[in-house]
Amino acid sequence: MVTALQPDPINTTILNKVLGTLRKEIKKWKVPAVGVVAEQAIDRPFETLISTILSLRTKDNVTGAASHRLLRRAPTPEAIARLSIGEIEKLIYPVGFYHTKARNLIKTCRILLQEHAGQVPRSMEELLKLPGVGRKTANLVLTVGFGDYGICVDTHVHRICNIWGYVSTKTPEETEFALRKILPKRHWKTFNDILVTFGQNLCLPVSPWCSKCPIKNYCPRIGLKRYR
Repeated sequence: MVTALQPDPINTTILNKVLGTLRKEIKKWKVPAVGVVAEQAIDRPFETLISTILSLRTKDNVTGAASHRLLRRAPTPEAIARLSIGEIEKLIYPVGFYHTKARNLIKTCRILLQEHAGQVPRSMEELLKLPGVGRKTANLVLTVGFGDYGICVDTHVHRICNIWGYVSTKTPEETEFALRKILPKRHWKTFNDILVTFGQNLCLPVSPWCSKCPIKNYCPRIGLKRYR
């Protein structure tokens, strides 16, 4: 008999089993590109911010390569601000919306220099003022870049939380605010990393591998019409 994860309140015993199992499982798979950049970073908040901006609507392998090229050439806000839009476009291509991202990167770095002494701000309010930065990016900078509490919700986290029955939401932002009410705070920092890696490798957006899933007995598969 399948035991569903309950949206309100969350069954913490089941939650701990699920996340503990997935924490072991994801060691077999690649870490998301932003996490790799952060682990190798000299200025962790800044490099997390740059790689997260590049990651939007972009595959992980492209994000990782583009982040490496850009940050190797220009590793600081000062260095990026000195580049032309054309130079940045060549360095980050073929990330999605690279024209827009190149402009936003220069604007962001200029703001960091002019208003924050070249440092990435450590607050949601200030991060959201940066060009091209939404709640997903801001939360990832806070959790991965600074090690602070936050709940980063991308399409994988949004999708999986609805499949599990944690939430019944239509957008990642709605999912974030719903999780803030029900998810124990001790899981906030790691929740995104676990679910993104799980979503990229096993619980795929199209035809997920339910037959191979180590937590299938806890998953009600809400809304899934096709799976393997």
